[in-house]
Amino acid sequence: MTHKVVVIGCHAAAGDDDDDVEDAGTVTEDLGAHSDALRTDGETVDREARAIKLDGLSVAELKELQASAEKHAFAAEVDRMMKLIINSLYRNKEIFLRELISNASDALDKIRFLSLLDKSALSATEELSIKIKADKDGRMLHVTDTGIGMTKVELEKNLGTIAKSGTVEFFEKLQDKETQAAATNDLIGQFGVGFYSTFLVADTVIVTSKHNDDKQYIWTSNGEQFSIAEDPRGPTLKRGSTVTLVMKDEAREYLEQNQLKQLVQKYSQFINFPIYLWESKTETVEEPVDTPADKEEADDEASVTEEDDEKDKPKTKKVEKTTWDWVLANDTKPIWLRNAKDIEDKEYDEFYKSFTKDSQVPLAKSHFNAEGEVSFKSILFVPATAPSDLYTNYAKRLDQIKLYVRRVFITDDFEDLLPRYLSFLRGVVDSDDLPLNVSRETLQQHKLLKVIKKKLVRKALDMFKKIEGDGYKKFWEQYGTSIKLGLMEDAPNKARLSQLLRFHSSHHASELCSLEEYVGRMKEKQDHIYFMASSSRSEAEKSPFVERLLTKGYEVLYFVDPVDEYTIQTLPEFEGKKFQNVAKEGLEFADEAESAKEKLKELQETYQPLTDWLKDQALSDVVEKAVVSNRLVDSPCALVASQYGWSGNMERIMRAQAYAAGKDSNTDFYMKQKKTLEINPGHPLIKELLRRVQNEKAVDQTTKDLARVMYESALLRSGFALQDSTGFATRIERMLRLSLGVDVDAPVSKEFGSDEGDDEDGEEEVPDLPDDTVQAKPVSEDDTHQKEEL
Repeated sequence: MTHKVVVIGCHAAAGDDDDDVEDAGTVTEDLGAHSDALRTDGETVDREARAIKLDGLSVAELKELQASAEKHAFAAEVDRMMKLIINSLYRNKEIFLRELISNASDALDKIRFLSLLDKSALSATEELSIKIKADKDGRMLHVTDTGIGMTKVELEKNLGTIAKSGTVEFFEKLQDKETQAAATNDLIGQFGVGFYSTFLVADTVIVTSKHNDDKQYIWTSNGEQFSIAEDPRGPTLKRGSTVTLVMKDEAREYLEQNQLKQLVQKYSQFINFPIYLWESKTETVEEPVDTPADKEEADDEASVTEEDDEKDKPKTKKVEKTTWDWVLANDTKPIWLRNAKDIEDKEYDEFYKSFTKDSQVPLAKSHFNAEGEVSFKSILFVPATAPSDLYTNYAKRLDQIKLYVRRVFITDDFEDLLPRYLSFLRGVVDSDDLPLNVSRETLQQHKLLKVIKKKLVRKALDMFKKIEGDGYKKFWEQYGTSIKLGLMEDAPNKARLSQLLRFHSSHHASELCSLEEYVGRMKEKQDHIYFMASSSRSEAEKSPFVERLLTKGYEVLYFVDPVDEYTIQTLPEFEGKKFQNVAKEGLEFADEAESAKEKLKELQETYQPLTDWLKDQALSDVVEKAVVSNRLVDSPCALVASQYGWSGNMERIMRAQAYAAGKDSNTDFYMKQKKTLEINPGHPLIKELLRRVQNEKAVDQTTKDLARVMYESALLRSGFALQDSTGFATRIERMLRLSLGVDVDAPVSKEFGSDEGDDEDGEEEVPDLPDDTVQAKPVSEDDTHQKEEL
């Protein structure tokens, strides 16, 4: 019998010839009635293959079905609602299978709960399962469950009214009987509209259902109207429902075995009940070769001795045979529903690998149950290796947390489920409290999502804190930048995140230290956490800004990550200790004696002529002021940024960003700010400059050049960019001439480009050099002094 008759018959439409109908008899066995349904012997397979279809109707039964069908119109403005469902509510057609499996799970849950009160509820069949079979030739998809089924009234009421939730009514009945337990929250619900997602892929939807308290009925609809008729085949299902979809041409892909298997594993792999797929496999078997001689040998079989039988074995050939069988599709169990104490690490690792397709074991995990305003179960994993594009595509969210509602997969594309800096986490969240809208794709109450997000973040940070030893080293190597970014993005959790920070320190040559460890090693009366930001640890260690600190025994943190200085701006203090950038002004030593402070004041007065000259004359165009330094030991001078200005390291980072993004007025403002020049009163060059400034006659061009070169060298050592590189090179050349005893005004001779040609012998004529370049002139006392000075 063709499937065309099935569709028209279910619509109770006329116009078919009886010649097209073949009497296939009546199917009396339900495919899911007993455990024999899972066997693959020829008789059972044939019975199931026929039972799962809607055929099996005789000509008389078909006519009876057409005559008895009751036609109904949909309620709730079906035309407008259908357009809304198809065009707006469901953006992804493949979710129809998720909805059908969810509804089947509801039906199975209902009959299971009722059986707790009345064991006879399972008398028709004790099997509780879901079976899916695709008929590519007939363009049909069948989803069968052995659940509670529906009566005729329920078919009309639940499927004829959009947004009618049978689960809600079931809850009400249980409440009336005072039999509802916590486990009843396991029902998925929202049957009405979810069911109608089938019209995204089907032209016609047929529901065959059998309830324990009623006969078996067939409900059919093309989306415009529906009809209900008693099934003339009788109670072939025994109990439960079969939803048959006559697929649209553009939805044929959902009849492929691989596609169905992927959808089941994606959306419904953690459903409580087994889901079976009708699948084929090809295997090679040996079959005997039939020949005419075989028949003659059979006639003489009685006269053949046992020895002859062993010599004359029958000939065989290898053939490929296709077999069909029910294959379990959801063999992965929801491990998060079990007690964490009962789960071994190996089980977690296996679940993680199957769940994420990652070959490595996770670096850390957190399995917890959250209760309160919203209850949910969750497992979070930290992958052993960060994604290669974790920071290059940081603006693009990589949320990889799968959200389930009662073990039904909803989505893994929630932008608000985790903050960006935790997007590397993998895991699942399963809640029984989340309400779903008609599409199951967007939550109705975003407030609950915010509560879940808050708890997930705190559990994740607690998980990071529990990682110890080498494990945390590896974690910090992979995700340290994410934690620093979190300080800038997640103000409510700033205190928790600050405890996770790790930095290089002068205390140890290679080991990183936490802020808590630094504070524990602070000197008595030390009020600040000192840090130096630079492009590398070696550069930070050689910086002039840390000379006095290291000499006095203070520990200095080295910020070598470009994001470090940004991070610390959002964290002004830790455990009451403020952060101090040693490259900025305002550096103070808590243990400095009063005598040292008095000494500094005296030096400031002594060197005031020099600082005034540097500020007002020699370097008036580049420095804001010049002061005597309390931080320098070996360096002659250093450039210090203002308290709210950019350090050399920050300017280097911002310069690269500004040039990449174009000219920015705000960036130019900070870069053009004048810096403070700090001089070392104990350095011989500074002492000589003071002597020359005090002796006005000694202030010549060489003295000015010396001051300028000292400034430019300080600019480089302090991490700032050199603006006038040509002028710097010219001044260095002049100093080199003086140091070598070469006249600073001596011209450069033209060795090439002469108008005179080569001599007759082909040898290049060496031009006469000027006298002042061949013979050095006598060096004056002033020049000798400058040479020694340089």
